[in-house]
Amino acid sequence: MSATDQAIDGLHRVKAIAFDADDTLWVNETLFREAEDRFCELVHDFAGRDQARAHLLEIEERNMAAYGYGIKPFTLSLIEGALSISGGRISTATIEVIIEHGKRMLEAPVENLPGVQEVLEGLSDQYRLVVATKGDLLDQERKLEQSGLADYFHHIEIVSDKTPRHYQKLTRHLDVEPVEFLMIGNSLRSDILPVLEIGAFAFHVPFHTTWAHEHAEAPEDHPRFRSFRHMEQIPPLLMKPAN
Repeated sequence: MSATDQAIDGLHRVKAIAFDADDTLWVNETLFREAEDRFCELVHDFAGRDQARAHLLEIEERNMAAYGYGIKPFTLSLIEGALSISGGRISTATIEVIIEHGKRMLEAPVENLPGVQEVLEGLSDQYRLVVATKGDLLDQERKLEQSGLADYFHHIEIVSDKTPRHYQKLTRHLDVEPVEFLMIGNSLRSDILPVLEIGAFAFHVPFHTTWAHEHAEAPEDHPRFRSFRHMEQIPPLLMKPAN
């Protein structure tokens, strides 16, 4: 039996649906993995590819509390990683290459994922739709504007992190109970597990690549959780019959 054939008790109570942005509405992680590959090339005189990746991830995770998420914090971590892995011997020219690559990431065109606009259009008449995403405020606002999707959303929430407390605050702002709230996203760690913890519903739509920091075990047997191969599978579970 497919996920779309499985009834979910209580789903009829949902009033508000939140969507993650990066790698749920549009392509994002691909840019980071390309930058990571470029980083490994730039520091190859000082470390192998696996060592460079592990070193960069360690720096990113250490910097999150101070920098948050997004391209700008990532670029700072790339610079720090290049300096530390080289023992300060990395050239100024290489640092300039890293900075320029970060700027190009900030200017990259937005590529919406397949089926997203059609799903939003179909659900927007029956639910309050919300964007709930992490990242840099200016960059996320830019991507939302360029995506052409902004008009489908009742509310935009850009936060420093996604924890049960953040989701509880969001449901209070929307004036809904957790059982009236559904989150749709690609990250098990950020979009799924904390949402289930507060008593809401969570739908997982994986992206083909996931940042190592976001990896988690899928709660396959949870009654308020479903996983889908692509976004277009979701509306049949959510569309209410016309009166």
